[in-house]
Amino acid sequence: MGPVAVLKKNDYQVKRARIEDPEAEVKRVKEAVEVSKKQLGRLYDKAVREVGEASAAIFEVHQMMLEDEDYLESMENMIRIELVNAEYAAAATGDNFAEMFASMDDEYMRGRAADVKDISERLVRNLSGEGDNDLSSMEPSIIVADDLSPSETVQMDKEKILAFVTVHGSTNSHTAILARMMNIPALIGVPMDLNSLKTGMMAVVDGFSGQVIFEPEEDVQKETEKRMQEEAEKQKLLEELKGKENITPDGRKINIYANIGSVGDLGYVMENDAGGIGLFRSEFLYLQSDHFPTEDEQFQSYKTVAEVMAGKKVIIRTLDIGADKQIDYFGLEHEDNPALGYRAVRICLDQPDIFKTQLRALFRASMFGNISIMIPMIASVWEVRKVKEIMEEVKAELTSESIPFKNVEFGIMIETPAAVMIADELAKEVNFFSIGTNDLTQYTLAIDRQNAKLDQFYDSHHPAVLKMIQMVIDSAHKAGIWAGICGELGADLTLTETFVKMGIDELSVSPAMVLPVRDKILNA
Repeated sequence: MGPVAVLKKNDYQVKRARIEDPEAEVKRVKEAVEVSKKQLGRLYDKAVREVGEASAAIFEVHQMMLEDEDYLESMENMIRIELVNAEYAAAATGDNFAEMFASMDDEYMRGRAADVKDISERLVRNLSGEGDNDLSSMEPSIIVADDLSPSETVQMDKEKILAFVTVHGSTNSHTAILARMMNIPALIGVPMDLNSLKTGMMAVVDGFSGQVIFEPEEDVQKETEKRMQEEAEKQKLLEELKGKENITPDGRKINIYANIGSVGDLGYVMENDAGGIGLFRSEFLYLQSDHFPTEDEQFQSYKTVAEVMAGKKVIIRTLDIGADKQIDYFGLEHEDNPALGYRAVRICLDQPDIFKTQLRALFRASMFGNISIMIPMIASVWEVRKVKEIMEEVKAELTSESIPFKNVEFGIMIETPAAVMIADELAKEVNFFSIGTNDLTQYTLAIDRQNAKLDQFYDSHHPAVLKMIQMVIDSAHKAGIWAGICGELGADLTLTETFVKMGIDELSVSPAMVLPVRDKILNA
């Protein structure tokens, strides 16, 4: 709850003007590009300090876009052929490229439209002499905007942002990712009439219900203040749990690990006292790149995570691309039902060179900490055995090259009903199971979890799902291996006691949920 700051895009209208000297305009574009690059360099440095190198990489991407030949040539050709001013050429090119991205089928690529707009608007501001926006000196406020660019998000002093609410935007956009990394409460895609809102008016942002209330009544304000106080007290109590073991009342220890998507999340892992990392989503290294990440690029990320965790367990999931996570440079064909298609381990076994590059990086990084390797989307024993064969080939290659590595713990995700039914056989092949409840639920119930029309039918507490989890745990323990949960259900506090009774060994959750889950386990 707090005052609103309405952030409106600059009303500067880009006008088309005929020019006499196209080469002079081209020169202006080149100069503005260089100025923009310097601005982005400063933003990158600020982002590295606040959200980590991996999340700050978007500003390196923006710099690379400013060097893109197609993008630059489009502006220059428009100036020379149509004899238009640099400002108009930059704005029109930005609109054209943004429209191209926005029309793509892949949600991630659609999210890049905002990045192109951000770059082009920066160029236009620099060409028009307006310079960079300064959002660092604002008062503590709830930011309300049509949309927010990554640049705008990073420039803000996060200590002064109570929350932000936008009319447009994607939860998969870089802005949303940065907000999560900066731990800023955010509501995206909220219908609002920005023209009717004024800076300074009071608002309440309810992240639990996904609502924003402008000019709330006195009783709503009082209720909000009460809830905020209760949450602050809860957080204070949770802080007292730091450093404590996750021991159930009957004396059994449950490991509580954290799920992360990048190196930039490590600060939150440490801050919330996680016992290790139960799921490092390595696909984000691929999603945040415009090329196949090299062995050395991957190695540096895995090495950093292993070193920072200082001997604590780090479970790294191998490439899980496909379905809702597609990348242009992979060249994947369109599929009518991608959730059941060419994804995850299926890609890795079909294109072993990509898989081997990742495995080499993982084994090399094993020398710097306690790394475990986890394979997603397993449905058959032969898949596991084939993965193990490839791993042995990689180890043999590293040995022949005198590159040191450790024999790492090897596990698989259980997220298909098939894997559940043969869990007793799979358990003989691996060191651990981690249950991916998101996919397991959708496959068990035959419901697309991304289809909002089916929300009323999607029941993650369905008896069939819970029975499957029990079957997996029992099969693991019978074979002498451990079983954990790394899907969303792991953080469902209404099920924590149930999972403890089932015999679960580990729960991997978002960093912010580590302490609440610990509290539940201590009192289970």
